[in-house]
Amino acid sequence: MRPSPAIVLAHHYYCSDNGKTAHGLVRGSERFRVYAVVDPDCAGHDAGELLDGVHRGIPVVASTSAALAIAPEPPRHALVGVATHGGYFTPKLRAYLLEAIQHGLGIVNGLHEYAADDPELAAAAQEQVVELIDLRRPKPKSELRFWSGAITTLTIPRIAVLGTDCAVGKRTTTRLLTQALNAIGIKTEMIYTGQTGWLQGGQYGFVLDSVVNDYVSGELEQALLTCAQQVAPDLMLIEGQSALRNPSGPCGAELLISGGARGVILQHAPARQFFDGCEHLGYRIPPLADEIRLIAMYGSRVLAVTLNGQGLSAEALAAERERLEIELGIPVIRPLTDGVERLIPVVRDFIRSEHKP
Repeated sequence: MRPSPAIVLAHHYYCSDNGKTAHGLVRGSERFRVYAVVDPDCAGHDAGELLDGVHRGIPVVASTSAALAIAPEPPRHALVGVATHGGYFTPKLRAYLLEAIQHGLGIVNGLHEYAADDPELAAAAQEQVVELIDLRRPKPKSELRFWSGAITTLTIPRIAVLGTDCAVGKRTTTRLLTQALNAIGIKTEMIYTGQTGWLQGGQYGFVLDSVVNDYVSGELEQALLTCAQQVAPDLMLIEGQSALRNPSGPCGAELLISGGARGVILQHAPARQFFDGCEHLGYRIPPLADEIRLIAMYGSRVLAVTLNGQGLSAEALAAERERLEIELGIPVIRPLTDGVERLIPVVRDFIRSEHKP
């Protein structure tokens, strides 16, 4: 696919966890070519350098007009790069969407609130003849699939990239590992389960939290079967959402039971003590060893742990990695610091074990 030129709207959120959609798009997308990130709070910097110290030639600018002025070709879309609480438009965000539309840009929106249902946004889009794409708008129920069990005949190995909480880097690790495995000839497909995975160019998957619960397992099954039928990869990596025991949205069992993922890579943020948004309620993230035992009870095996270093110095993260590797007896890796190459032999061994009679 030829990437479509675009800008990313991340007003007041880019330098926070709520800018994770923008972060994914800055790290890379095959669907959109991002020319600028709009956020007046951190304008004047390179978006990649702000994110992880890597210069990517994507400037952060203060306004949509400034983004349009520096784009080497006219952008077609403004991508909503923020995750607001509850997925709603804040008054300021809604004003920024309207401004982008008035500049002749279509909106690609991954929040739970739909741009096309907003009368003012819809009228402006009609006047400017631009499209409003709401990624979380569910398909009609007549088009949704119920789990059939057909996946039980699928022999292609599956690994789920789960996390001990939401917003710990599951998608990023999945994407990095997919790229690394393909680079050495292990044909790997990422099965996305969130809107950012689609924005980054994912070909197979669905937006899990926009599907009526009864059909989540069936839509997952269908994505896996379609991928297998169309490209027959050596391995499928399934992007996880939230966490098995996050009380505000437990998720992950579907990937293990309905998706048949027998291997797991577990993403963890060691500095985080409580589930995101549940700090005031005292809901602590369980110890890693406890989570690994729970996953084993589902019939799956944790192959490795990957760490998010948020809130830790480089030295503290390195020490935690060494401590956990000794404690758990499996590889513990820092994907953004060290890369994912140490995962490759682990994945190879898993693929071989899945093909044993």
